[in-house]
Amino acid sequence: MDENVKKNYEYWCTSPIFDDATKSELKSLEGNEDEIFDRFYRELEFGTGGLRGVIGAGTNRMNFYTVGKATQGLANFINKQGAAAKGVAIAFDSRRMSPEFADTAACVLAANGIKAYIFDSLRPTPELSFALRTLGCTAGIVVTASHNPPEYNGYKVYWEEDAQIISEVNAIKDYAEIKKMTTEEAKAAGLYEVIGKEIDDKYMEALKKLVLHPEAIKQMASSLKIVYTPLHGTGNVPVRRVLKELGFEQVTVVPEQELPDGNFPTVSYPNPEDKKAFALALDLAKKIDADLVLATDPDADRLGVYAKDTKTGEYKVFTGNMSGMLICEYEMSQKKALGILPENGALVTTIVSSNMAQAVAKEYGMKFIECLTGFKYIGEQIKFFEQSGSNEYVFGFEESYGCLVGTHARDKDAVVAVMALCEAAAYYKTQGITLWDQMLNIYNKYGYYKEDLFTMTFKGADGAKKMQDMMDAYRKNT
Repeated sequence: MDENVKKNYEYWCTSPIFDDATKSELKSLEGNEDEIFDRFYRELEFGTGGLRGVIGAGTNRMNFYTVGKATQGLANFINKQGAAAKGVAIAFDSRRMSPEFADTAACVLAANGIKAYIFDSLRPTPELSFALRTLGCTAGIVVTASHNPPEYNGYKVYWEEDAQIISEVNAIKDYAEIKKMTTEEAKAAGLYEVIGKEIDDKYMEALKKLVLHPEAIKQMASSLKIVYTPLHGTGNVPVRRVLKELGFEQVTVVPEQELPDGNFPTVSYPNPEDKKAFALALDLAKKIDADLVLATDPDADRLGVYAKDTKTGEYKVFTGNMSGMLICEYEMSQKKALGILPENGALVTTIVSSNMAQAVAKEYGMKFIECLTGFKYIGEQIKFFEQSGSNEYVFGFEESYGCLVGTHARDKDAVVAVMALCEAAAYYKTQGITLWDQMLNIYNKYGYYKEDLFTMTFKGADGAKKMQDMMDAYRKNT
């Protein structure tokens, strides 16, 4: 066994820093050198997206200590910036250990004199983005591994200075540097505030202000049939609430996938990009003759869509580019018709997303901006527009099933995407066409754009090396 790995493993097994449950888990691995190597050959990397990894004991795993270290790095940065008084908003999803990791983060922040505003139960990632802006916080943390398999969890930080936070986290060389405080102590010190309903209500109000055709929803409320699955995640409550408050009457939720469950028992992995994740929803849709079939991923920032083709009776799948362009065309065309499309409007997308976006931007006289991959770069453009007044954000999307209508958040938002898509379906139904018909209309208007997605999974230390070697090879031999 590698000397450093052995040393790290023995340290975790014996140091008083680590609790008995952690030591017991690690001692049970004695003799399993491959597993010990995978847990200790590196530190779980804190990158621009935060942390993401398999739950378990070890430096290369998601646990109280790796989460504590990341939070201590964030706290050091906040205190150096003199921003402690603003506080940090924290949310978490339905995954295993999510509430516990969120509580750990809140307590580490409190031990560093920084107030934590923590949601009382699971919430979508976009609502966290909304909450930190509403509360005027200096940063936000969301505990989620999005659509990864059940054994994973993650920790994502919202802040403008990624590089500086990463260097602060990497500067912590000893888990003993993590400051600690119990939940009770943090509450007594006034540094741990539980939030919930008041943010939910404001979030709902912000979304409902974005509706363009309430009259179309009213007209089709009883006839537009929608099947929805939250895939055991955070979308169930906010998605149903916004659709109900807008007046949609025919919303059926897949019962087997309605309740939060970090084991995701009905799917191999809870990803709306995966057709297999839609099996139960499509069965239900056929039974009730639904117009639309929708799925949000566990942290409800990405939306998968099927729509009925009335000519064949089949349910047609929409890629992230297709659903993104459908919502985009609806928003642009209807804002133009209503005379509210800004002259200095901008459409923002990423370098891996459909080139059709450029054609749509040109059609409506919008500035077209392509960013690096990752929705945070789209969110960054909203901030630039607000600071400079150069443009007004109209819509942003990426091919990986994420989009944002409005500027209430700085991240993709599947709750607002569901709302906009259902509104579009109602509007087009008043025109006698389905969403699939409208998608074909869009292709006829702008041309056909071919796309394909191929996913490869590489597990463990060998997998990480293979990925790195492939990326290096591509960079050297463009």
